[in-house]
Amino acid sequence: MTDPADATPAAPGAHKNLILLLACLGQFMVVLDVAVVNVALPVMRVDLGFSPTGLQWVVNAYTLTYAGFLLLGGRIADLFGRRRMFLVGLLVFTLASLVCGLAPTGWAMITARAVQGVGAAILSPVTLTIVTTTFTEARERSRALGVWSASLASGGAVGVLIGGILTDLLSWRWIFLINIPVGVVGLIVGRWVIPESRGAGAGEKLDIAGAVAITASLTALVYGIVQTETHGWASPLTWVPIVAAIVLLAAFVVIETKVASSPIAPLRLLRTRALAGANIAMACVGGSMFAMWYFVSLYLQEVLHLSPLQAGVGFIPAALVIIVGAQIAGRVMPRTGPMPILVVAGVIIAISLWWMSHLSADGSYWADIFGPISLVSLGLGLSFPPGTYAAMSAVTPQLAGLASGLVNASRQVGGAIGLAVLATIAANRTATLAIGESVPSALADGYGRAILVGSFVALGVIAAAFLIPRGRPDHGGPAGG
Repeated sequence: MTDPADATPAAPGAHKNLILLLACLGQFMVVLDVAVVNVALPVMRVDLGFSPTGLQWVVNAYTLTYAGFLLLGGRIADLFGRRRMFLVGLLVFTLASLVCGLAPTGWAMITARAVQGVGAAILSPVTLTIVTTTFTEARERSRALGVWSASLASGGAVGVLIGGILTDLLSWRWIFLINIPVGVVGLIVGRWVIPESRGAGAGEKLDIAGAVAITASLTALVYGIVQTETHGWASPLTWVPIVAAIVLLAAFVVIETKVASSPIAPLRLLRTRALAGANIAMACVGGSMFAMWYFVSLYLQEVLHLSPLQAGVGFIPAALVIIVGAQIAGRVMPRTGPMPILVVAGVIIAISLWWMSHLSADGSYWADIFGPISLVSLGLGLSFPPGTYAAMSAVTPQLAGLASGLVNASRQVGGAIGLAVLATIAANRTATLAIGESVPSALADGYGRAILVGSFVALGVIAAAFLIPRGRPDHGGPAGG
């Protein structure tokens, strides 16, 4: 028998919609800040003195702490209250955004981005938990997840647009400072609107050791991969961090299975086919999606020589199509279940990335980017609701925060590792061709090669989808974990 605090109190329809709006706003801010820096990267590289490989840490410092602490963030929300942790996460995120906007050096920026990622790790899983515990009827939940997924999926495209506008018309610093008023409003309204609720395990200890181990493992792995561009695979600067990552990952498994009394990632849950399939699929989506925004933004500015504003405007079709795709998936899923939609989404993403990989130095936005970015955005929009629903329906409401953290962490881990690998592939390809070709041609070929590899990563979405049991969502809420 569960405690009454385990469930979110029933709310009238208008109140529910306001709660959904706040949850979507929180998730939108989190995802937007993964992408908002992409258009500003060339300017930030000059102002803060980043190297080409160092520049990606502006993205990865955020995504790694975000991914590494997501599981802990989801568990904290279950234990200490979902409204409370929504407010704490939003406060940390907002304050870190202020420091990012004022950062005088590259190291200050990277440090502040890492702290911002911790705030995002607290905020993101609780937004999904609030949605799934507020909307309990299957059809109602499916449509709510469609709206929430649209805010998640569109954050990447809208982030690039907003980043371009602010960087071109004001300064790149405003891509962070704009979060301040939004965060303040969210804090005020959230305290008033969101009811307090908790999940299972009140009084349990937090698995901080597990969270630190997995975050350190991911950071070491990405660092080692990045070093291959300048030092090669045989260098100790490459293989020592990678070996350390493996050791830390093994330590994480030991902590979760033997040491922690309340592990942040009970590995037994991953034996559930729906949860395992959803997490693998979302990791593959993240691995292709993050890199795609990154390379398209650089291609538009460094090869086609568009301004940050023009590059940002070029992402408007992507933002609109992602929202459409998420809404279609949210409405169709009650009739088909999540598996068929994920298969279709994976096929669309893989084909469109293959199409996009044919970049050239003498190309144009309309010939090289508009068609494939619109199609890949449709696939991305279709992928989020079924992936999220499959993960959340695999556990009881008391474990909603944990499942939310898992599925979000999978997407972020896939994105961080995918960006590191694909950025290294692009840089190596560009360096090889730069001797005999013009710089724009070498850059375009490097970006295209990385996007092509990303299309193969997207095939993993299709394979993972078949792990998810076929069938329509039941009307009784999440299945037992």
